[in-house]
Amino acid sequence: MKITICIGSSCHLKGSRQVVEKLQELIAQHDLQEKVELSGTFCMENCQKGVCAMLDGRVFSLTPEQTELFFKEEILPKA
Repeated sequence: MKITICIGSSCHLKGSRQVVEKLQELIAQHDLQEKVELSGTFCMENCQKGVCAMLDGRVFSLTPEQTELFFKEEILPKA
């Protein structure tokens, strides 16, 4: 499973670094390093909301505060 997080300037200002750090932490806590690939990309052209994240072709808008819920609802069931 691959998760791509936008690290472009708009998403960076909205907390993409914190989202990436939280996802790294959660992936390690659940020992999913072999199942989940986390990568970054520049602008995903969906700047109007939160930090853009793509999982299985679906685009999500996250905030650092929503990251754990996103992980529990979208990643854990598929891992």
